[in-house]
Amino acid sequence: MTYGSASTPHPGPAGAASPATLAEVARAAGVSIATASRVLNNSSQVSAEAYQRVCDAASRLGYRRRRAAWGRSSAGARAVAAVVHAGHRLVYTEPFFARFLGAVETELARYDLPLLVTNVSGTLAETVGRYLRAGNVAGVIIVSDHGPLPLSGSLAALGLPITVVGRPLHPYQLPYVDADNRGGARAAVEYLLDKGYRTIGHIAAPPDTGPGADRLAGYRDAIQASGRTDLPVAYGDWSQASAAHAMQRLLDQRPQLDAVFAASDVMAAGAVRYLRQAGRRIPDDVAVVGFDDHALAAQVRPALTTVRQPVELMGATAVQGLLAAAAGEAPREYATVLPTELVVRDSA
Repeated sequence: MTYGSASTPHPGPAGAASPATLAEVARAAGVSIATASRVLNNSSQVSAEAYQRVCDAASRLGYRRRRAAWGRSSAGARAVAAVVHAGHRLVYTEPFFARFLGAVETELARYDLPLLVTNVSGTLAETVGRYLRAGNVAGVIIVSDHGPLPLSGSLAALGLPITVVGRPLHPYQLPYVDADNRGGARAAVEYLLDKGYRTIGHIAAPPDTGPGADRLAGYRDAIQASGRTDLPVAYGDWSQASAAHAMQRLLDQRPQLDAVFAASDVMAAGAVRYLRQAGRRIPDDVAVVGFDDHALAAQVRPALTTVRQPVELMGATAVQGLLAAAAGEAPREYATVLPTELVVRDSA
């Protein structure tokens, strides 16, 4: 299942008869050509403000630096970098990342390409960006790009093949691969409504991420389509601990709450933990539905009803898009949105 907003391809630079020039980028950024050149060629330090203005202008204008073909750069770069836009704790505790990166590594191995993995958060984004701009890799997969200064914006002008995993919340013209988070969330809540649950809460993920924003939107779609106006929402940070606190807040606000949809299986497990401590039976008192269908979903007791997203297919699709771009092929569409599936178990 797909939904219109995510599956609509991003257009290329409007009316661009030829690629933007360095001078046009400099003029749009309000800097000298020399400063723009230093930013885009990583030849010296510039102020953070000028750096961001040049990167934004280059992305907006569709500027692409000329580069050698795949594997023929002067440095002989043959590795692909996966840049995970998340902190260390999340990378090592959220099962999605291990599954996705494993799928990417397996697909790249078919082409004898190694995978370099790094994660960025806060000030590390600029450090990693400078490393990538120095020509050390032949392609980049950006995972979970978000925040006020997303890495995809600063890398868009490199001329490197780049694929983003997860719908970008910023309008950079880069191809991306995602699961149908909004449609999957909507299906999960519609299932709860069809089962007769009346007060359905949502433990939402951070809204500055594509999956968090889209799963919250899907929850709202289903509730509002049913004619209801009560949409109790509490936010977590993808962790079990945050979800347990969110579950407590929801019960404090709505003691009559009889179902909850969590934006991930990890957070659903945190909700289950708190509900047990509170003496609530699952699903007799409160039904719980997650999202992801990681191995954790079958291990939780009762086993989680959840939304399965095709993580391994997302990884293979991201690699195929990257290789096609490296071969000079234009993307068939900027948005590749893969279907999700509701898996019914014992928790709802």
